[in-house]
Amino acid sequence: MRKQIREIKKQYTLEDKKRMSASVWQQVEHNEVFQRARVVLAYWSMDDEVFTHDFVCKWAEEKTILLPCVKGDELEIRYFDGREKLCPGEGYAIPEPVGRLFTDLNKIDVILVPGVAFDRTLNRLGRGKGFYDKILSQTKACKIGICFDFQLLDRIPTEVHDVRMTQVISSR
Repeated sequence: MRKQIREIKKQYTLEDKKRMSASVWQQVEHNEVFQRARVVLAYWSMDDEVFTHDFVCKWAEEKTILLPCVKGDELEIRYFDGREKLCPGEGYAIPEPVGRLFTDLNKIDVILVPGVAFDRTLNRLGRGKGFYDKILSQTKACKIGICFDFQLLDRIPTEVHDVRMTQVISSR
């Protein structure tokens, strides 16, 4: 399934994905839970994901925005203090914040979660490393899966440790 989604993603240019991402972020911005949130764990997108860069920068002016950083087999969470304070991380070479560490997971209101695929019963298929499941299982924050419409499927395989989303927002 991961391979199938990867092949579909290749059919779209980065500009196509940025354009499709706009409708996702419009829905997120109109989401009541997001509007009320003060602390948001987002992600800095890779080229094959729903594009987050502009969204993160925009909302960092109004909310506390956090980003994950890969450290070995774990995700650390750090404050986003601006695009200029990002450095290539060890996992996937995704730019990551180098500033202050955030450790109080109970203070996170919303987590915007990337995935390879999601299904209509709010399950998520990640890249297979289990990074997000460890964080997601430790918080009661609203978990919003973020994806393109072709990543929202009727059913995906799940495992015992997989954490379901509270909701999924796609580019539909």
